[in-house]
Amino acid sequence: MKKALSSYEKMCNVILYVLLSIWFIASFGCGIIFREWLDQNAPSIGNAPFGFWMAQQGSIITFVLIIIAYAILMNRADDKNGYKEDKD
Repeated sequence: MKKALSSYEKMCNVILYVLLSIWFIASFGCGIIFREWLDQNAPSIGNAPFGFWMAQQGSIITFVLIIIAYAILMNRADDKNGYKEDKD
């Protein structure tokens, strides 16, 4: 017998899947699959073509931003559903 997911669990899953999708698109999509297209059609960053830059630096910056967004979104979800940290 399966237990139905609560709204909090659904919200956490949505946050997780959306951020994982962004991570996949930024790292695998922009860095590997669409790299050549981005090199030809997107503006350069400094002296580097955009696809190369995404493969080297952009995906790392995106990953750090995803970590920050995850912390903010999960704190909001926790506050909304009554889960609070004890601050001693």
